[in-house]
Amino acid sequence: MRSSSEYDVVIVGGGINGAGIARDAALRGLSVLLLEQSDFGSGTSSASSRLIHGGLRYLEYGEIPLVYESLRERRVLQTTAKHLVRKLRINIPVYEHSRRGLLLLRAGMIAYDLLSLRKSLPGHRVLNRDEFLLSAPGVNPSGLRGGVQYYDAQVPYAERLVIENVIAAESAGAIVRNYSRVTGIDVQEGRVKRLFYNDDRTGLGSEVHANIVVNAAGPWVDSVLATMNLPMPGRLIGGTKGSHVIVGPFEGAPRDAFYVEAQSDGRPFFIIPWNSQFLIGTTDIRYDGDPADASASDTEIRYLLSETNRVFPQANLSTEDIHYAYAGVRPLPHGEGPESAITRKHIIRQHRGAKGLWTVIGGKLTTYRSLAEDAVDRIVRKAGLKARACITREENLPGANFLEEAEAELQLCRELTPECGQRLLGVYGGRARYILELARTEPHLCATLDPKQAVIAAEVAFTLRSEFATNLIDIQHRRTMTGLAADQGASVAEGIAAVAARELGWTEAEMQKQLDALRAYNARLSPRRGGPEEVAKDAV
Repeated sequence: MRSSSEYDVVIVGGGINGAGIARDAALRGLSVLLLEQSDFGSGTSSASSRLIHGGLRYLEYGEIPLVYESLRERRVLQTTAKHLVRKLRINIPVYEHSRRGLLLLRAGMIAYDLLSLRKSLPGHRVLNRDEFLLSAPGVNPSGLRGGVQYYDAQVPYAERLVIENVIAAESAGAIVRNYSRVTGIDVQEGRVKRLFYNDDRTGLGSEVHANIVVNAAGPWVDSVLATMNLPMPGRLIGGTKGSHVIVGPFEGAPRDAFYVEAQSDGRPFFIIPWNSQFLIGTTDIRYDGDPADASASDTEIRYLLSETNRVFPQANLSTEDIHYAYAGVRPLPHGEGPESAITRKHIIRQHRGAKGLWTVIGGKLTTYRSLAEDAVDRIVRKAGLKARACITREENLPGANFLEEAEAELQLCRELTPECGQRLLGVYGGRARYILELARTEPHLCATLDPKQAVIAAEVAFTLRSEFATNLIDIQHRRTMTGLAADQGASVAEGIAAVAARELGWTEAEMQKQLDALRAYNARLSPRRGGPEEVAKDAV
C-alpha cells in the first residue's frame, strides 16, 4: 500500500456528472481526486440519444422546473461547448390514431418556447398535412394530419463532452484516474475518513483521506455504497435500460430528426441523422442486472425497427441493416410506477451516519453542469469549505477556445485534406491546433490512417499523451470517435494500433491482444443477424 494523500473532495464516477463535479470543484480551488472504474464516459454517458434538449416530454408530467433548467443549460452549452453542440430541427408527425393531437402538441410547444427565455434557437412551426409531406416526403401519408417542427440541440460525440470536462478538471488542479476501482469507504465515528481503490492496470492499491466523498457512479451508485463499512442505506437506484440501433441512410429517410409516437405503446422515440448514419431510440425498460452487461435485446431491436418502418414505409429496415446497437442504464431513483413517469430530476443526498458522504441520483446529459454546481454549492456550504464562486456557466470547455484560429490554421494546412480538417474540428474543436502542431513537428505523425485520408496518426499520439487514453478501445470509441463509424472503425484499427504501439512500446503480441479486445468489444455491439420477417413480429 502506497502512502496516503488527502483531498477536499474525492469523486467516484467519471461519467458526465462526476466529470462535471470534478471540474466545478477544481475551478473553485478545492483539492479534487476523480476516480473512474473503467474509462471516462464509458458507461451511461456514452449510451444516450446524444441530445442536448429541453425535455419536451417532461411537460406531460408537470416537471416544468426541469424543463426550464434544461432549456437554460441547452443555451449555456451552445456557447461553452459550441464545437460539440449543434442545433437540430425535429419533426413530430401527428396521425389520426396519435394519442397526442395537434392541439395538445401546439399547447406544449407554446409552453416550451415560453420557458426558453432568451432562446438561442428558432421557435416552433405547426404544419398541415401537405406542408409536412413537402418537408419530409418519405413519411407515411396514411392517416397523417400534420405535425410540428421545433429545434433542440445535438451532441454527436457525448464521449467528448465527458473527456473535455475531465481535461478541464485536471487543468484546474484535479487529479484524475481512470481504471481505478473503489474497494472501500471507511467511516469512523459517524464521518468519512478514508477511501481505498485499486488501479486495475497495475494491480496496486491506494488509500486516500478525504473530507468529502461524492458518489456519482450512476447506475453503480449502490455498488459503491456496498463497499462502505456500514450497512447499506437501502436501494437508491432503480435503473431503466435505454437501447438504440444505428443504421445507414435508408429509402425515404428524412433530412431532419423525427420524434415519433410508437403505435404499439404510445411511447415517443427518436429517429435522428447522426454521424452519416441514423440513430433510432430509445426504449425504457426496468433493469436490475449489472449495468456493464446491458445490451439491446432482440425484442427492443424489433420494436425500434418496426416502428421506424411504420413511419417510413419505404425503409423496409431489418436487422441486416443495423451497423451496431447499444444500451445504457439510466441511474433513476428506485421506486414503483411506470418507467416513463420516474422523475428525471437529480437528487443529491447526504448520508446520515456518514458525514461527508454524498450520493448523486439521476440527472441528465443536458443538465450535468447545473447538477455539478448544485452539488458543489451544497458540499461547500455544509462542510464549511473555503471556495470560489462557480464560473462554469461562463467558462468554455477547452475545445471551445481558439476555435476560429484552429479552423483558419487547418484551412491553410496543405498537408491535410479538407475532410481531415473538418473532422478534427468536429471532434477536438480548438484543440485540433495541438494535433496539427504534433503532425508538423513529428512528420511520421502526419500519416493518414484511413482510405478517405480523414484520420491522422497525430490524433492517436495526442489522445495518449494528453487525453488519458490507455488502450485501443479508449482511442477508437471515446477519443478519436472512429469506433462510431458504420464499420466500427475496422478500416483504421490496425493503423491506430500501430501508432499506439510505437507510443506505448507495445510488443507485437501486446498489439494483437489490443486488437482482439477491440474486436470483442465491437462484437458485443453487433445484434444477431436475422431476416426482414423477424422485424415485423413481436413489437414491444
